[in-house]
Amino acid sequence: MRFLHKRHKAGFGFLFLVLGFISTLQAAEELGVYEKLDQYIQQDIIFTDENFNEINIKNAIDKPTIVAMVYYECPGICTPLLNGLADVMKKSDLELGKDYQVFTISFSASETPVLAQRKKKTYAKIVGKGDLENGWHFFTGDSLMIDRFTDNIGYKVKQEGEEFIHPATLVVISPEGKITRYLHGTDYLPFDVKMAVVEAGMERSGPTINKILDFCFSYDAEGKKYVFNVTKVSGTIIILMALILLGTLVASNRKKKTKHSL
Repeated sequence: MRFLHKRHKAGFGFLFLVLGFISTLQAAEELGVYEKLDQYIQQDIIFTDENFNEINIKNAIDKPTIVAMVYYECPGICTPLLNGLADVMKKSDLELGKDYQVFTISFSASETPVLAQRKKKTYAKIVGKGDLENGWHFFTGDSLMIDRFTDNIGYKVKQEGEEFIHPATLVVISPEGKITRYLHGTDYLPFDVKMAVVEAGMERSGPTINKILDFCFSYDAEGKKYVFNVTKVSGTIIILMALILLGTLVASNRKKKTKHSL
């Protein structure tokens, strides 16, 4: 009996530790992408493009639109994301400016249209085809508009000093302004992007396929590569262990009560 009592105490102690760990994970999980498929882009979200024009984003979406959230002075994942996007655009048989368009939007309120203009020139040279002038826009905006838009698409970032912790994700939006697809990571298959664009043109949303990769791996800004996310995976294992332990304790208590009743 004393052994069982000690085992129960140890078990409940472990559960309290797990609950603390879960709350820590939940705080970290505020970052990332919370998919809002089939929701629509709000009206009156205004950004400034690379030509210093103020643009109503909802009104500007008149064809399938790929949105890339970045910040232009990012030392880490933004460059691989834009490189991956540019590579797919270069290989695609879809015509930029006609079949689809791309919006690159900075979530840093301190960045200016001058930075956006420089970034556009860099990537226009890489892609080298299609209506780059009208088909790929680079935007900046104030903190209010940035917050409204990132909340609208379910994109959560955290600022640390002059840098940001953020996910690498493309958001695909239909001509009617409906969110139809999320493409996570920095390397994209031309077929996946083409299908996302074609289905957006049909107002059809699709599920995200590579959630497991996004869950298990995170981007190492210093090493500029994806690394195995030990915290998330170990956290999942610990939670599963806690549930098993809780089930064992409940079953043990039921057996104990049954014996006493006999």
